[in-house]
Amino acid sequence: MPKPLFGMAVAFGLLLVILLTAMGSFALFDRLDPPPLDKLSDLSVEVIDRDGALLRAYTNKAGQWRLGIDLDQIDPEFIEILLTYEDKRFSSHGGIDARAILRASWQLLSNGRIISGASTISMQLARLLEPRQKRTFKAKFWQMLRALQLEARMSKREILTAYLTLAPYGGNLEGIRAASLAYFAKEPKELSLGEAALLVALPQSPEARRPDIAPRRALAARNKVLERMATAGIMPQSEVMRATSKPLAAVRHAMPQLAAHASDRLTRENPGALVLETNLDRALQEKMEAVLRDASSKLAADLSVALILADGKSGEILAEVGSPDYLSVARAGWIDMTRRQRSPGSALKPFIYGLAFEEGLIREQTRITDSPVDFGGYQPKNFDMGYQGDVTIRDALLMSLNVPAVALLDAVGPARLMERLKRANVSVTMPEGSDVGLAIGLGGLGITLRDLTQLYTGFVNGGYVKTLRDSPAEASALAQATSNMGAPILDRDAIWHITNILKDAAPPQGAAKMAIAYKTGTSYGYRDAWSVGFDGRYVIGVWVGKADNSAVPGITGRSAAAPILYDAFARSGLTLAPFAKPPLGVQEQDFADLPPTLKQFKLAGLWASPSPVPEEAPRISYPPDGARIELSRTALGRQMPLIVKLQNGRPPFRWLGNGRVFAANGRRRSISWTPDGQGQSTLTVIDAAGRADSVSVFLQMPPSAP
Repeated sequence: MPKPLFGMAVAFGLLLVILLTAMGSFALFDRLDPPPLDKLSDLSVEVIDRDGALLRAYTNKAGQWRLGIDLDQIDPEFIEILLTYEDKRFSSHGGIDARAILRASWQLLSNGRIISGASTISMQLARLLEPRQKRTFKAKFWQMLRALQLEARMSKREILTAYLTLAPYGGNLEGIRAASLAYFAKEPKELSLGEAALLVALPQSPEARRPDIAPRRALAARNKVLERMATAGIMPQSEVMRATSKPLAAVRHAMPQLAAHASDRLTRENPGALVLETNLDRALQEKMEAVLRDASSKLAADLSVALILADGKSGEILAEVGSPDYLSVARAGWIDMTRRQRSPGSALKPFIYGLAFEEGLIREQTRITDSPVDFGGYQPKNFDMGYQGDVTIRDALLMSLNVPAVALLDAVGPARLMERLKRANVSVTMPEGSDVGLAIGLGGLGITLRDLTQLYTGFVNGGYVKTLRDSPAEASALAQATSNMGAPILDRDAIWHITNILKDAAPPQGAAKMAIAYKTGTSYGYRDAWSVGFDGRYVIGVWVGKADNSAVPGITGRSAAAPILYDAFARSGLTLAPFAKPPLGVQEQDFADLPPTLKQFKLAGLWASPSPVPEEAPRISYPPDGARIELSRTALGRQMPLIVKLQNGRPPFRWLGNGRVFAANGRRRSISWTPDGQGQSTLTVIDAAGRADSVSVFLQMPPSAP
């Protein structure tokens, strides 16, 4: 018999023996030893946004990136290339391709070495499910049995899905999605022709062809697949030539790592879940994380920042950032500051004024006196340690004066405010050993950024507060009933008046005016800076401070948090929604049109002004004489002004920096001074009686944050 015919006979005989043996053993084998499918359930946990886009993923128990796939989410062109290159009779064979085995056997006998393989997708899946170190006849026979077994138990679609979930792509990457995200930073449905060809070639020799380690081999493997497609007539030659001419991306991208704190929280709350849905919007989340990174780079290295952006109409949180750098030790970045209770400072004042509007005690042009008052031993002072005398309600809220706010809270009752907070489905805590008193109006309680932002959703819903939710699972029936169908936190008239005032709040220094309303807050001891703003639909809350709750001298809501708020609105790309129109019959009245009872708000008769003290000369209490002060920059990169505080003296005051008069409110005892630069500077104040005080300070810029 001629040698070629003899070789063919031997190959055919070998094939026949293999097939008969496999078929005879299969029934018993399948019953006693089912296929090991555990790997298919050991997947990476995924956190996705409202549209299914990947926000964050975690490695599986084995430390691998192994993401679940859906064939409908993979480009059909990739599937066509894969099957043409790896297993062109995949749809018709039963797990073993007899023709491919015959071809491979003949090539082996004719050439004395392996020219091509005969493994089907089903056999490769068997090898992935049950790896074997050596490529022996026994191992190959075992793969065939497993392939037959898989074909009997799974559909072709399920087998292909399993293969594309487990296929190795180098390092700790397994599966088409992990490889596509790592090498091209995109999902498989977005792959180009050249990218798809590379990912078809990689599993055959994943370490030797990794584009980030062996770009030349990867390029050659990619081009080989493309040329095979042209030969098979799957792709036009011109299209293949264009794909082969393109350079190969030779980097490995990090997996998406957005919404770190929300993702960690959801995985803790949902053990065993592989895909966790959120209400977040990936594009907005990326923008807000960038806003906070940029802001933190201009703040002290140990200051943290947190932000929540919510759709106030639905209560869905569209972006939330618990800290600007999850891995920062200096900032304790792993702590989610959106969920930590802190003193809100003046951020609750709009609700106090709203209650007073609701009770018919005030109108925007009603006069109220800002002067020292002793409320039964509680003597609130303004932030600048001074008083403004008679002011309108509008100006009192815009200037965030403390005495008017406490006077109004005394009139409506602290318990009333607490009841409204409870009605809004938020949780607050009182300092240990303290009772509900007038101090709550100035931040004498604890509240989270999430809950404070939730309160402000009442301003875009006619008084009805929406319970904030960062995932669909949080939309419990109780929360919906409480926030959507319960009583409003304020009536519509009060909501409109407060919004009408806050929309005229001056923007932070250096920021352009925007069609938003906002309020700031600074807690006792300069520990927390807040700013919460809204348009006709969206609400953004910002907190700045130290995670350990220590003091940050000079930090204020206006100087630290408000610039970030404005930057967040500006960079969000959201179309600002108009504010609601005033309810029927509600309008802003001039002072002359007010009834006599609403022209002046008077304190309760049992409160009295403290005894007057002799007038003293002005004294600059901050900064102290001889101090060395580190200047900083705002979130927008501009030099942050230095807060200067004054005690005593008679207004109006005139301020001089290094001998030059600079603009400042002549009656305020706390002003913002932007020095000319670094170095020694002298600051002087002169009061109405001609008395003066000066301090000399050394100013310097801080080192750059890491």
